[in-house]
Amino acid sequence: MPRAALLSIHARVEGAHPSSWEDKSLVQVWGPRFSTYVVPASDHAIFTLGRHPDDARGREWAEDLAARLHAFLAGRQATDNEAQAALGVGGVRRATTTGTVLIRWEGARAPLVWTVPKPELDPLEARHELARRYLHVFGPTTSASFAIWAGIGAKEARTAFDGIDLTPVRTPIGEAWILSGDEALIREPAGPVAAARLLPSGDAYWLLQGRDRELLVPDAKQRAALWTPRVWPGAVLVAGEIAGTWRRAHADLSIEPWRRLTRAEREAIETEAASLPLPGLEREVAVRWETG
Repeated sequence: MPRAALLSIHARVEGAHPSSWEDKSLVQVWGPRFSTYVVPASDHAIFTLGRHPDDARGREWAEDLAARLHAFLAGRQATDNEAQAALGVGGVRRATTTGTVLIRWEGARAPLVWTVPKPELDPLEARHELARRYLHVFGPTTSASFAIWAGIGAKEARTAFDGIDLTPVRTPIGEAWILSGDEALIREPAGPVAAARLLPSGDAYWLLQGRDRELLVPDAKQRAALWTPRVWPGAVLVAGEIAGTWRRAHADLSIEPWRRLTRAEREAIETEAASLPLPGLEREVAVRWETG
């Protein structure tokens, strides 16, 4: 859901408020795996053009669709359903890989779409930068994991990794890579961490694929509780470690911890819950503790 971005911002930036996700410095795109992403406006080409197909047929199809969408919209906005009906095609979101499509989706209705000028950035350089962003946030990792996350082919992912400066590393789950420029940062001792954070479903902190998840959550039962087959819950972060899951229904938060929490830890979580910048609530957030 797009407003999950608001809670991700709140977890990292002081002073977030209910409309922070609508700031003009941010835009929405159909990003990796054609999911909705809120990204810096200046970076929208990285998260879209960086996934433009390598093959001539795929590029031609996306660019033709983008041109038809641009002609239909003629500077206005419409829902994706309206655009698809008018163009007689499905999957209009595939035009997003040209870097010329922006969207606005609040979760309840069909997203609005409109077109913008084509970015000057070269698609391959955009993909290299997308891989750098991925490695910086999710590393140590592999090109195979990058391919799954980005929704691109394995060959395209390997090409992206081949074009950047990487350092090989060993992890408990096998060989992987980090950005060479991140080595010093990774070797530094961990700094201060927040007492508690409530990360939304799909937050970048734990948006991992395959065996990469084992590095963050070693316990198989806990991984199954976090990465469920359907809608993922949120992750409860306590002193920098995932310690449970949470879900919300309006102003009611249910929290299922994975271990016995101290009184101070519970108070920190409840304080964090009360601070969430949730729009449209008619009463204060109420926390309910559950046991597995």
